[in-house]
Parts: sequence; structure tokens; C-alpha cells
Amino acid sequence: MEVKRVSDVVWGIQQEHPMRVPGRIFASEPLMEAVLRDRATVQVANVAHLPGIVEASYAMPDIHWGYGFPIGGVAATTVADGVVSPGGVGFDICCGVRLIASGFTEADFDKQRATIMAELDRRIPRGIGKGAIAPGGLISDILHRGAAAALQHGYGWESDLERCEERGVSKGAKPSLVSDKAVARGKGQIGSLGAGNHFLEIQVVDQIHDDEAAAAYGLAEGMVVVMIHCGSRGLGHQTCTDQLRLMGNAMHRYKIEVPDRQLACVPVQSPEGQQYLGAMAAASNFAWANRHILAHEARHAFARAFGTSPKHTGMHLVFDVAHNLAKIETHEVDGRPIELCIHRKGATRAFEPGHPDLPADLRAVGQPVLVPGSMGTASWVLRGAVGNPAFASAAHGAGRVMSRKKAKAHQTGSEVRVRLEDDGISVRPGSVKLLSEEAPYAYKDVDAVADVCDQANLAAKVARLRPVGVVKG
Repeated sequence: MEVKRVSDVVWGIQQEHPMRVPGRIFASEPLMEAVLRDRATVQVANVAHLPGIVEASYAMPDIHWGYGFPIGGVAATTVADGVVSPGGVGFDICCGVRLIASGFTEADFDKQRATIMAELDRRIPRGIGKGAIAPGGLISDILHRGAAAALQHGYGWESDLERCEERGVSKGAKPSLVSDKAVARGKGQIGSLGAGNHFLEIQVVDQIHDDEAAAAYGLAEGMVVVMIHCGSRGLGHQTCTDQLRLMGNAMHRYKIEVPDRQLACVPVQSPEGQQYLGAMAAASNFAWANRHILAHEARHAFARAFGTSPKHTGMHLVFDVAHNLAKIETHEVDGRPIELCIHRKGATRAFEPGHPDLPADLRAVGQPVLVPGSMGTASWVLRGAVGNPAFASAAHGAGRVMSRKKAKAHQTGSEVRVRLEDDGISVRPGSVKLLSEEAPYAYKDVDAVADVCDQANLAAKVARLRPVGVVKG
């Protein structure tokens, strides 16, 4: 399979039978070298075989090997005669990022650093297995109504919903399709980070690249912000597992053939397709609520440390956006609007300025796109750009460049912690041993990823964020 350079930051995979579309990868030359070593290009080509896929099988600059789809993969299939594939969403359904601004400066944080980190350490459940902020009895309401249910039960602020993708609730949720096993796993995890690359990070805005967008988002240079990265925990993982089992059996009835069994799929309009979308939406509602509750607890941690109320912290929500979803959206294809099922697997929705689905106060500048780095590296706030070439999608993070096994062999968790603390980043890990799996050297250069997003018109730079404290699973 040959990969050819199309432009400075675009690479192509030629369409060959039985591929239905070509492949398109957004990457600089150094980033592309890592992609080729990872062989994720094979998965980009495999996705191009999906029935009903249009335009191309896309991959963002943080692309790396995943389940079925590459992480960083984007595929649009027609609702009328295309398919939906759980591999295009992933096991951590509706994993995403929430960014909270504040009224504090870095100097303020440094004065109360120990107290803030101790409060977060005490309040934020993390790691594998159980641990929750909210009681398990809320699970049914949360699966139905997402962040709105958490709000009604006393978590967060009404204004938060305006700054969430889909107002923090996925349409078409069918909680009855979420298995008892999935519900049981979720009950003990409502309001928790989990493990792996999930985190709650305190950051400082150290660069502003777009004054107008930054002002609209409520960001200013020197401001302390809080970024939360997590998803649907065990409930989402179990829901994906359950649905894959059903879908793999159904594929044969629809006579669908794909080059990789991990690309199991069924027609969007089929009973099985609608069942997956309903179960996925319910699991997504868990994720929206999960981040909402964690943000509530972060506000209280800062308030206690500074001896004030949460309302006086200035900790307003910038935005909450998912990067593991399949959504029905209308986009223009061959000059006409068409209803599509947009699979974003490790890719962020990036609506352009003027999009009617954006909050009124953000419409002039476009949707915030949140691109976290890794411990010890920057994160980015971008904004949706006019003329996005990949169905209004952008990168979701730095993207792994080293397996967890290799990362652990490179340094111990204790060594990673010392290095971070020496760099002025306070660390509160759920497991010191596992820190090495998520060390900065295990990830691509997030600045390079942001550069490619900007150059390829996937999303435009707004602000760069520098970490000063991290709570890690």
C-alpha cells in the first residue's frame, strides 16, 4: 500500500478495489514517519471499505493504531444506505475534554499549590475499578438526561449546559438497551477519572494566538484553567462489548464484508444499527454527566483552598467536547446537503463560525476545540475553521508514539514523577507505578499536532496551555 504526499500536511492512500474511497491523512513529515512505523495507515485503508462511506477515510495528525479504526480516524457514512461501526467510536464511548477557566493567576495557584493539590487528591476518585463522587442511585436519570440530570441533583451550574456539545445530553438515548452488567459497573463510578491517559490538570494560559476567540471563550494570558479528560468508564466499555457481540452476528445477515473483523458494522437504518446508536447515546450521557460532576468537585476544591465560595472562583466552563462518538449530522457532499453518520474515533467535532448549533456567544468565532497534550507538555485550545476538509473534525490530543510496555521500560513511574516535579508540575497519581505508561515521551509533539491542524484548516490556534499540576489515574 503506497502513501503519497498530496501537500505539505496532507497524505493520500490511493483507492483500490474493493476500497470505496481513498484515504487522507493530515500530518507533517516528522509526524508521518511515526504513523508509518505504527502501520495505522493500514487501518485508514481498511475503513475505506465501509459500505456507504463518502469522500475519504480521514485521519487526524494524532493518528495511531486502534481497534478497527485508527485512533484519530474519521469516516462519514450515508444514513440512507451506509453503516454504523462501533470500531469508529471505540470502547470509551463519549470520552472527551472539559475546560474550565478561573479568576486565578499562576501566582495565586503557587501560593495555595499544596492545599489545592491536597484537596483535589482527596476529592477526585481515579484509577481502575470503583470510586465515585455521586451516588449510584442517579444512574437511571443520568443515562436518560446526561449532564442535565447531574445538574438537577445539585452538581454544577445551569450555565454549564450552554457550553457543552449537545448541551451535555445525547439525543436518542435508550437506557433500556444498556445491559445490567454495564449499569452495575457504572453505578460505582459516577464522577471519576478512571485510569490510562485520563486526568484532571491545572494549567496556565501561556500564549494567546487569537485575541477575539480567546475573549469569547473567556481566556486570558496568565490565567489558571482546569482541563478534565475522561469518558464513560466501565459502563461505556461494557456497552461497546455487548453491542459488538450482537453486531458481529448481524453482519452476515446483511451480507457485509470488511477486511478486519474489528470493523463490525450494520446499516444505520437497521434495527441493530438503531439499537447501537440508542445504547451508545445512553452511555454518552454517562460521560457528559461524569465530566460535569468532576468539574463541580474541582470548583469546590479551589473554593476551599482559597476560602471562598465556588461562585467566587470565576470558574466558568469554556467548553466540553467529545472525541469518541458516532453522530447524525448534515454536511454537504457533491454540492448538496446530506444526512450522514459521522464516526469520530479520537477526533473532535470542530464546527465553524456561524454554525447554528453553536451557542450564540460563540457563533462569531467558532467552536472551541480542546487538544490535550500529556503530563509535562502543553495542551491547546483551537477553534473550528471555515472550510474544514474532514466533516468538521480535528485532532483530539497528542497521540501515542510509544506503547505502554515500551514506555514503562524507558523510565519507572517514580523517575517520571521526579522529572515532572523538577519541572514545576505537581503530580497526584492514583498509581505511581503507572505514571511511566503516560509519560510525556510516550506521546507525539502536541505543538506539531496543533500546527498541522492550523495549516490543514482543520482548526485554528487560539491559546496554548502549560501544565502546573496534574491528578492522574
